[in-house]
Amino acid sequence: MSRIQYFVAASIDGFIATTKDDLAWLLEFDGFEGGKESYETFMAGVGCIVMGGETYAWLMEHEPGNWPYPSTPCYVFTRHEHVAPAGTDITFVRGPVQEFIQDFKDHAGGMNVWVVGGGNLAAQFANAGLLDDLILSVIPVVLGDGKRLLPLEGPTSPLELTASRTLGRGIVELRYTFTSPVPAG
Repeated sequence: MSRIQYFVAASIDGFIATTKDDLAWLLEFDGFEGGKESYETFMAGVGCIVMGGETYAWLMEHEPGNWPYPSTPCYVFTRHEHVAPAGTDITFVRGPVQEFIQDFKDHAGGMNVWVVGGGNLAAQFANAGLLDDLILSVIPVVLGDGKRLLPLEGPTSPLELTASRTLGRGIVELRYTFTSPVPAG
C-alpha cells in the first residue's frame, strides 16, 4: 500500500531553505557518509513524486537539462505556466492535494509517494490527514530564519518515532509516522 512520505533535510532550527531559497548551507554537506545509501534506499520505494512549483522552478534553474527523476512520474502543484523537459513524465496541477491523492497512488503502483517539497505543500498533505511519514535529516547548521520545515497553523498530535540514526558529519536521520490527522488550526 502506498504511503505519502515527506523526505527532507532541515537545519537544527527547522528550516529547509533560506528566505531566498538558498540551499548553499545544505549543499556543503553533499557526499556525507551514509547520505547516498539513505537516499538510494528511500528512492527504491518511491513510485511517484509530488512537488511544489517553487521546488520545480529551483530544480529547473539549478539543474538545467538534468531532470533528476527521469523514470518516476511527477506531479507539480503550481499556479504558473511551466514546460516540462522533453522525455519526462511531469503533470502540472492546481487545486487541493485531496483531489489528486488517488492519481498519485495509482501512478505509484503500490510504491510510495514522495512529497519533495516544499514545506507549504507538505503542510497541505498533513492538514488533510494524508501525510503518513516524515523522514527528516537534521543538518547541523542554524539558519535563524527561512522556509519552515512544516508550516502548520497548530500543533500536531504526537508523532511516533520509528527509527533514528546518526550519519556522517553530525547529521541525524529521524523517521516519524503521523499517528493521527493534524487537527485543523
